[in-house]
Amino acid sequence: MAPSETARRRAEWLRREIERHNHLYFVRDQPEITDAEYDRFFAELVELEAKHPELASPDSPTQRVGAPPLPQFADVRHRTPMRSLGNAFTEEQVRAFDRRVRDALEVDAVEYAAEPKFDGLAISLSYRNGVFAQGATRGDGATGEDVTANLRTIRTIPLRLPRAPDTEDLEVRGEILMYAADFARLNERQRRGGEREFANPRNAAAGGLRQLDSRITAQRPLRFVAYGVGAAPCAGWRTHAEMLARLEQLGFPVCPERRVVLGHDGMLEFYEAIGRRRSQLPYGIDGVVYKVNRLDWQERLGYVSRAPRFAIAHKYPPEEQVTEVLAIEVQVGRTGALTPVARLRPVQVGGVTVTNATLHNEDELRRKDIRIGDTVVIRRAGDVIPEVLAVRPELRPAGARSFKMPRNCPVCGSAVVRNDDEAATRCSGGLYCPAQRKQALVHFAGRRALDIEGLGERLIDQLVDNQLVSTPADLFALDGDVVAALDRMGEKSAGNLLAALEQAKRTTLERFVFALGIRNVGESTARDLARHFGRLEPLMNADEAELEQVPDVGPIVARSIRQFFAEPHNAEVIRKLRAAGVAWPESDGVVLPAPGSAKTFVVTGSFAGVTRDAVRSRIESAGHRVSGSVSKKTDYVVAGTDPGSKLEKAQALGVTILDLEGLRRVLESERKP
Repeated sequence: MAPSETARRRAEWLRREIERHNHLYFVRDQPEITDAEYDRFFAELVELEAKHPELASPDSPTQRVGAPPLPQFADVRHRTPMRSLGNAFTEEQVRAFDRRVRDALEVDAVEYAAEPKFDGLAISLSYRNGVFAQGATRGDGATGEDVTANLRTIRTIPLRLPRAPDTEDLEVRGEILMYAADFARLNERQRRGGEREFANPRNAAAGGLRQLDSRITAQRPLRFVAYGVGAAPCAGWRTHAEMLARLEQLGFPVCPERRVVLGHDGMLEFYEAIGRRRSQLPYGIDGVVYKVNRLDWQERLGYVSRAPRFAIAHKYPPEEQVTEVLAIEVQVGRTGALTPVARLRPVQVGGVTVTNATLHNEDELRRKDIRIGDTVVIRRAGDVIPEVLAVRPELRPAGARSFKMPRNCPVCGSAVVRNDDEAATRCSGGLYCPAQRKQALVHFAGRRALDIEGLGERLIDQLVDNQLVSTPADLFALDGDVVAALDRMGEKSAGNLLAALEQAKRTTLERFVFALGIRNVGESTARDLARHFGRLEPLMNADEAELEQVPDVGPIVARSIRQFFAEPHNAEVIRKLRAAGVAWPESDGVVLPAPGSAKTFVVTGSFAGVTRDAVRSRIESAGHRVSGSVSKKTDYVVAGTDPGSKLEKAQALGVTILDLEGLRRVLESERKP
């Protein structure tokens, strides 16, 4: 039965009223009604929407309770990159930043928008016609993960904005975090339930946001604080401060400790003032951020690499504590590196109980002369990774013992080696060392590698512990019945895994090279190697001089690659992988554009028989850039059907328009002979 007009109006009123009280409670901390009254409103809306499903809407507060689990997160390509900030650690570095800004702008003084730097997780929120449409993590800056369902559960995120020109197509950026008091209550709840406590608020917030089941996220006390925008085509604000004021007017939480300051003296005064209040703030911070206040000046200053020239983060010194070294042990990492680790008498550092601290490598251990039984000063570097800062030699006991790195791997017994050009000592067991084997398999199966869905750490532990898998090649010979008999598997899960393995056989050369886990070879280097050589055999046979011809491959990376492919057991694993059917399209390689000659493309519309991502990949594979928006700096726009406003803007700016055939001709002509 269709809802009556009275029911429709009541549902609309309840949605508005509940969201108003959400804002008063979670953002302004000024509740007007009791929890019981709020619960009655919420229960009534749930009942109305259950009785009349057509009354439900994506922006309803009932959506904040979470949705059924997702199989995985989809990728979201950011319209404008989510860049990181450069860091300053001293007053002189802040003064130098101000000097660079003034020199570049040719002005005597600059106003900066200053605010605390939250210790949380960066996020981007997209609104279409005033309604929250999509949210994504930072990811690698260009592509993040779609966590929309989880973000809907966070009550400080508006699901609907007032209708206005600047809310029709708005991308708001900010931080997901957890207040200290909320974190304490969460851990108390974990203790009462006999569950694992979280290490710190940031980890709890990050873990909560990346749950595949948003109903779990809904149980975490997460908050959102806005600090800027990524895209706002219709915005009329002139300064960063005006932008934040407008976001606050629209219902977004913004940092109340923000301020506009003048020059480096104003910045340093703000830094000191926030530092004095740091322990009293309700949320964790690791510094403050300064941004040139005028937005037109921000645009003039632009970006360098992955960071803006108009902004910088001024970090606080990590918190330090004194404790005792109870023992020194060795951990073996995925690449075989042996890392000495100090086992410490438990101590609180920055609100976190620290029991272990990295000693980095043998040289660092010797330089600091750290011995078992020593009293040491520890800190959480970057407020995250515990490390031993210094020894208190005056407190050293008579029985303090020096530590020597083992001659054999503590995991597999293989000999350990150390190259002259490296500080790290490494196990020579390669893919055969159990410590390396599991992590190598996790890396091999990862999303950015062969993307083997369902092959997570727990299953890899079982496969290795039951001696079913020793190398990545063994994965493709798994027996379905044997896998089905493993803990928490069964026939369906085993069948899904074998199907995922079959699908993973069809990959790309760059993914395969990255999946091998070659030391110093990340995604970017793997992509450049694949583009340069086109086929695996020339890459495997290349000497260091040939490898150094690849962009951004220097002597150290070249040596790592050469050593990896020179190892017979690595070559044997690769042979078995290819024999198992792992394959990719091959080419003769491409000669990438010379530095400074790369072009900027924008891809818009849809294309027959090919996705936009494939078109973007074709452009990037040729060494060029793909942007999400058209500007004076755009060289070409590749337009398909229904290209929208980007085509109109390109035509207005006189940018060259291409179809797919035109793109092919341009890419061929841009290659240097």
